[in-house]
Amino acid sequence: MISRPVQIQKPNIARWAASGSDISYVHERQGSATPGPEVLVTALVHGNEYSGAIVVAELLASGWHPSCGRVTFAFCNVAAFDRFESAQPDAARFVDEDFNRVWSAARLDSDAQSTELTRARQLRPFVDRATHLLDLHSMHELGAPLLVTGTLQRNIDFAQALQTSSQAIIDSGHADGVRMRDYAAFSDPAGDRIALLLEAGQHWQASSVAVARNTLARFLVASGALTQAEAETTMPPGWLLANTAPPTPVKVTGRVVAQSMDFAFTDAFTGGEVITKAGTTIAHDAGHAVITPHDDCVLVMPSVRQLRPGVTVVRLGQLI
Repeated sequence: MISRPVQIQKPNIARWAASGSDISYVHERQGSATPGPEVLVTALVHGNEYSGAIVVAELLASGWHPSCGRVTFAFCNVAAFDRFESAQPDAARFVDEDFNRVWSAARLDSDAQSTELTRARQLRPFVDRATHLLDLHSMHELGAPLLVTGTLQRNIDFAQALQTSSQAIIDSGHADGVRMRDYAAFSDPAGDRIALLLEAGQHWQASSVAVARNTLARFLVASGALTQAEAETTMPPGWLLANTAPPTPVKVTGRVVAQSMDFAFTDAFTGGEVITKAGTTIAHDAGHAVITPHDDCVLVMPSVRQLRPGVTVVRLGQLI
């Protein structure tokens, strides 16, 4: 059973299956002026994270278009989303494998087959052409919203310039596969492409939808798809919230990987906690203490919802 109250219901996105291309659930909106940015907005990378899908569906239904360039909206892992049931919400995260760990040329060009690889190969041309990517996600646990930037300064600066309450998380990705936001040119130090991953808040909180709306509206302005004045008049009412001084970014310094099913935190951490002293016990794993490796250690997205040996249960970081 879901341990968090469901404040937002699973959206009906069936009307968006047909699109102008041969690829289902992909919709392009062209501005009247060119040149302009090539923006890609993705939702449902994980099938049980549907706050972003709600927002994308709302914007499509509004008839919105950019003033210049092209904005492409993609509902990604629809096969997993279709399997969502409130009694077993985590079972709908993916079908065969995590869609957000397959984004390397080695995986995409391989002979390997899975539901997620098939869909990633369909979407790859849209990802390849994007100059700006906003990947809409949410989190298992209650927590403040985050913008995952990777390690390149241009992404950190872009995230801070959005002036939202989301904290920038600077990390190098995952050991078990490549995320879309780290794919190819997005991670080229000599390039100029922008990619951000939004963790809008807990999956089924209404506030996650509000965060996704505001972030998407601001991202479209910052990318150059439209001006601030145009956003205020053409975006759905209430999407653009007041400017917020963004929190200090956090650089990930390490991670805690569960060694057993006998893992438990010492407190009900929700993320963002700053543990002052190095050597402080934050969890126990099979009778062994898990301690902070340095002073002023920030806990990033602690969660034991999918606990099993080998799973990252919390990332550790420092304010920069």
